[in-house]
Amino acid sequence: MTSVIKGQLRPIKDKVLVSHMYFGEQKTKSGLIIKDDNGTTRGIYPRWGKVYAKGPTNKEDYNVGDWVLIMHGRWTRGINLEDGDSEKEVRMIENESVLAFSDEKPSDVYIGAEYADGEHATVDPSSFVNSSGALAQWANK
Repeated sequence: MTSVIKGQLRPIKDKVLVSHMYFGEQKTKSGLIIKDDNGTTRGIYPRWGKVYAKGPTNKEDYNVGDWVLIMHGRWTRGINLEDGDSEKEVRMIENESVLAFSDEKPSDVYIGAEYADGEHATVDPSSFVNSSGALAQWANK
């Protein structure tokens, strides 16, 4: 049985509470369904969350209701919270873990971009070289 906290939670200092983080199956742009991979190597990537509350010293530009992109693994386990007539799962993150924010829910963010073609790749293959440049030399042959 999962316990539920009733009432309001308020973060301290500059901490942030987020909700609506998704860890289940996901769908790629091409329509492939990727199974829940939370906790596996492929499950380690930044995730979006909706700001539920900000601590009193958090003066960042994002607001309650905005969406923040959180560094991978930089969130706590979820706490079930009954706030009025709805129940949601919230997680605490540190302000320093926020990579970006948006006032709208991101809808065109896809899994697997780091494996995409050269035009859309988020990882530059030339960055994987040793100090002598051996990999870069091998790749140019």
